[in-house]
Amino acid sequence: MKKIEAVIRKSKFEEVKDALYEAGIEFFSFWDVRGVGQAREGRAYRGVVYDTSTIERIKLSIIVRDKNIDKTVQAILGSARTGEIGDGKVFVVPIEESYRIRTGEHGDESLFIKGKEE
Repeated sequence: MKKIEAVIRKSKFEEVKDALYEAGIEFFSFWDVRGVGQAREGRAYRGVVYDTSTIERIKLSIIVRDKNIDKTVQAILGSARTGEIGDGKVFVVPIEESYRIRTGEHGDESLFIKGKEE
């Protein structure tokens, strides 16, 4: 099992969500996050300069079985890419164990509904 974390542009969230659903990923968590990136500039509004070096993004957290890693990462890469600086990052981290609280199932079985496996 792996945990895939992705930090993406807010404007690409719906496209990424749709691509994940098409790839068979039906559950993930997400948060609004802020970060500091390479782009640093000030914007002026009514004579006041605002620092825009902090960037608003969405962070996705997805736990997948090993067989679903590539299609999940490819779904994110394909749908989040604009080709410009600031498209985001994807991280893949090992997960030692997972448990479904309701049934006590653990490991891969805790990640999918029986009868709905691909």
